[in-house]
This record gives sequence, C-alpha cells and structure tokens, in this order.
Amino acid sequence: MTHYSPAELAAQLKTGLLSFPVTHFNPDLSFHEAGYREHLSWLSQYDVAGLFAAGGTGEGFSLTSAEIDTVVRTAVSEVNGKVPVIAPATGGTATAIAQAQAAESAGADGVLLLPPYLTEAGQRGLIEHVSAVCRSTSLGVTVYSRANAILTDVTVAALADRNPNLVCLKDGVGNIEMMTRTYARVGDRLTYIGGLPTAETFALPLLQLGVSTYSSAIFNFVPEFALGFYADVLTQDRDAVYRKLNEFVLPYLDIRDRTKGYAVSIVKAGVTAIGRSAGPVRPPLQDLSTEELAQLTDLIGKIK
Repeated sequence: MTHYSPAELAAQLKTGLLSFPVTHFNPDLSFHEAGYREHLSWLSQYDVAGLFAAGGTGEGFSLTSAEIDTVVRTAVSEVNGKVPVIAPATGGTATAIAQAQAAESAGADGVLLLPPYLTEAGQRGLIEHVSAVCRSTSLGVTVYSRANAILTDVTVAALADRNPNLVCLKDGVGNIEMMTRTYARVGDRLTYIGGLPTAETFALPLLQLGVSTYSSAIFNFVPEFALGFYADVLTQDRDAVYRKLNEFVLPYLDIRDRTKGYAVSIVKAGVTAIGRSAGPVRPPLQDLSTEELAQLTDLIGKIK
C-alpha cells in the first residue's frame, strides 16, 4: 500500500538525489532477485529521496509487464517504506494503464510514465495519452519528456491543469528555452527532475531553471561521489562541480559515448567494476568490451 499521496510524493522527491537502480540478471538473462535485493540493501544506507524501479537504467524497456511487476514488488518489499518506490508505465496507452494499475496494486508510491513505444505523436495526442494514464491511478505520476514524447510548455501546463495527480516533469531533452518557458508558465505546480543521460553533466545549469533534483545512474556504483556532487550542485560550488566533472564525469562520458546504448551498459559495468556484478545487459544493448571495462575500473579507482 502506498505511503505517499501525490502531493507528498512531489514534496519528497525534490528533497534529494534520486536513485535509478540497475536490474540484475542471471547469465541466462532472467531476473536475479537475490542480487537485486542485495543491491537495494547496499544502496539504502545512503540518503536519497526516491527509488525508481525498472526505469531506463533498470532496463525497463527490455522487461515484460510481468517482469516489471516482479521487479517493482521486489523493490517495494526490500525498501519497506524507507523511501518512495516509483514504478514504470511504458508502451502504448492500454499497456501503460495496466502497468500503472499493477504498480498501485504492488504498493508502489508513484508512476514514471515513459514515452510510448516507437510512434511519433502530436501534442494533443500526448495530452490524451498522459491524461488517460493519470486517470487510471490514484498514484502521483511523473511524466518523462523525451524522444518521441517531447512536451511543450503549453502541453505541460494543460496536463497540470487537467490532472491533479500529475506531480513531476522529468526532462530528458535539455532544451534551456523550453525549460525556461515551462517553469515560467507552470511554476512550482510540478516538481522538476533532470533526466538526461548522466544527468550530472547538466545539473548545475538546470538548477537555475527550477530543476532541483535529477536521476543519478552513477549512484549505482559510486554513491558517495554522486551524493557529494549533488551537494556541490545545491550549494552552487562551481569550482567543486567542475573539478569533479573533469576528474570523473567527463572521462566517464568519453567511454559512454563510444556506442549507442552505453548510457545503460556502462552503469552495469560500473557495478561490476566495484565487485558487485549485476550481470549482463539484455539485447539489443551490449556490454562494454574487456578493455572498456578496465578503463572504467581504473577511472573509478581514481575517485575512491
């Protein structure tokens, strides 16, 4: 059973860094529940504001609806109310509604609505899609503006007016003008979450636009560094932020950018690099090469 009303969820998520854990797989690519539980238990000793199960970093796009339900139920059980657990809703409208309702039944505290699969859509269609999912659940909903579902400021305002339980906008675009327009139009009606791959890169400039938190993938394997970086962003310590960008984040991006899909693969590789293997990624993603894993391991060692 959920512990947070939509308003309480929105208030909670803006209080700290957000965790997007990887999903653990066995060598045969089946879900490794024990490994996932151990990972969540380890991460739970660190202070974060929310946990997003089976999100993009968690390879939710490769999971069946039944697997998503299993992963979400496992997270809810393991976290046990310490922080809110947000479940994904993916695919077309009917599938997303079913997953949102399953998340509520599983005891999740909120829903992350990801872009619909494949098809492009106009703003009116996206309004109807998001609104249908919001109507299907009493949970607080975070909508992810990204890829084939990029929401304009006018659309975000219309959605906020129409759907009281739409509480967060996760930005995966990084368009400064659009974020400025959105915040100017919608203000603090929503909580704004940075959702670009390796969100640390954009954290400081987006803070000025009302984006007070972000999804940290690197929290999976360098939690102390991730939390320290977030603290530097909040205090707007530019020297510290840029020092840490240069010593770790930017070299990390150099590895990440070598192959499409590495934004997820490199996170699992990071977990392996610290001796806490999460198993392989599922196709169509591919794991880092042995050489790339060694380079990442060396990079992590420099900030430990």
